[in-house]
Formats: sequence, structure tokens, C-alpha cells
Amino acid sequence: MTTINHTAVSHTIFHFLGIPGLEDQHVWISIPFFVSYVIALLGNSLLICIILTKRSLHEPMYLFLCMLAGADVVLSTCTVPQALAIFWFRAGEISLDRCITQFFIIHCTFMSESGILLVMAFDRYIAICYPLRYTTILTRALIGKIGVTIILRSFSTLFPIVFLLKRLTFCQNNIVPHTFCEHIGLAKYACNDIRVNIWYGFSILILTVVLDVVLIFVSYVLILRAVFHIPSRDARHKALNTCGSHVCIIVLFYSPAIFTTLTQRFGRHIPPHTHILLANICMLAPPMLNPIIYGIKTKQIREQVVHVLFTKQKS
Repeated sequence: MTTINHTAVSHTIFHFLGIPGLEDQHVWISIPFFVSYVIALLGNSLLICIILTKRSLHEPMYLFLCMLAGADVVLSTCTVPQALAIFWFRAGEISLDRCITQFFIIHCTFMSESGILLVMAFDRYIAICYPLRYTTILTRALIGKIGVTIILRSFSTLFPIVFLLKRLTFCQNNIVPHTFCEHIGLAKYACNDIRVNIWYGFSILILTVVLDVVLIFVSYVLILRAVFHIPSRDARHKALNTCGSHVCIIVLFYSPAIFTTLTQRFGRHIPPHTHILLANICMLAPPMLNPIIYGIKTKQIREQVVHVLFTKQKS
């Protein structure tokens, strides 16, 4: 009898509720979402254009930053427009295939950003510990290969989840209290055993994002050890200052994600709308703040932004 129930109905359409418990405030919640998205889109697009068009910024550090800005545009565009459609028009209907596609792009981009942050830590390590060999080690050919490797790593590790989701029968509720698709968030509506999904998702999280965090930490331990062996105080300050923007972005990227994961695992008494808001902050805050941080703390980018924005206005 159970088998008949599992095979009789399998939902192919799902309905997002947005932020549960705060439906009457969706219009007000949409305002910071919209403003943040516009800032993220304009800021990252400007950053990409400046880096690609100014030859003086065709250095490894800025090329990796260009990759990060591109990933930020994809990450915010995959989530925020749909959330705004739910808030403004209650357009929360989504097909299973589109939901899986959205999950795949979001998680691929998130994992790629983690990989880019790891490579940026490696970039700072080379720049500080081997400054005379910096440009010969990090050639444009190597940077291109690194970018392709980051994408392939994300694609190859997440692609099996598509089949793990497609095998499931979604015979339970098709009303999803969220604004975008998540792996386990979708799998829990299946009537099948999802332990394979849970363990595979956990294992790739450990082998990719957690491993990236560990390697970033090791990189900065080596960087700090090298910096404190520099005899000149000014040279030490300059070396640490070059890492400041990257450290800010690392904290901004990983902190909400870690906090969200901990609240999902252990915060059983936390209201559902808090979980959903935190998940959206993970998708929205880094893309909005990354270009601002690099624009403020990096002199070369700040000068180019001022030149592009204000020189054109005067002419």
C-alpha cells in the first residue's frame, strides 16, 4: 500500500511561500533586497569592467577579484529576482526541473567562490613570501587553468546530486517555506530514503568548502610567519595591508554560511523565518559588500573608480 502511494503522486510543481510568518511584511522586506541587489549588480559590473579594460590591473590579484565579482553577479541573480517576484507578485510557482537547475547553479557558484577565495589566499602567500617570482609563478596561462579547475571541481562534485534528486518521488507537501531551492530543503519532501543525499551532501561540503577554509587558514599562518620575520615595520604594515581586503571578504563570505549551518543543525527553537532570512543574507551580503570593501581598501581600484565616475561627469 505504501508503494502505491509513493508512485501514485509525484509533485513536479512546487510553490514557494517566501519568508514564513512574515508574509504580511513581504513588501517592506523586499526594499532592502532590491537595494542590495542593485548595489551588488552595479558594483560588481563596474569592478569587472574596470579590471578588464585597465591594463594596469591585469595582475593576478585583480584577475582573481574579477572572477569573484563575476561569481557574485551569478549568485545574487539566481536568488534575489525570484525572491522579489514572490514578495511583490506572489509568483512562487516553480517546476521540479527548474528548481534542481537553480539549486545546481547556486551551489556551483557558492563552491566556486570558496575556491576563488582559496586561490586568492595562495596569491597573497606568493606575493609576500616570493615577491620577485610573483609574476613568473602566477602567469595568465596558470590563472586561466586555475579558473577552469575551480569550475570543473564545482560541476563534477555537484552533478551527481542532480541524479540523486531526480530519483526521488515527491509525494509529500509541495509548499516550500523558502525563497529559493536547496538540496536537502527539496529532498525532505520526498517519500524515499534520503540518507544517500544527506551523506553525499555532507561529504562534498567537508571535501570542498571546509577543506578550503582549512587551507586558507594554513596560508595565512604561513603569511603571518613570513611577515613577522620582515625587519622593517613599514614593510610589515604594507604586507599586512595588502591582505586586509581579502581577510574581510573571507569573514564576510564564510561567517553567515557557518552561522546558518549551525542554526539549521542545532537551532530547533529558532523561528523558521530566521533560518530563511539567514540563508538569504548568505546569498546577498557578500555580493553587495565585496566590491565596496575592495573599492575602499584597494588604492588602485579606488583611483580607477573615481577616474571612471567623476572624470566623465566633468567632461
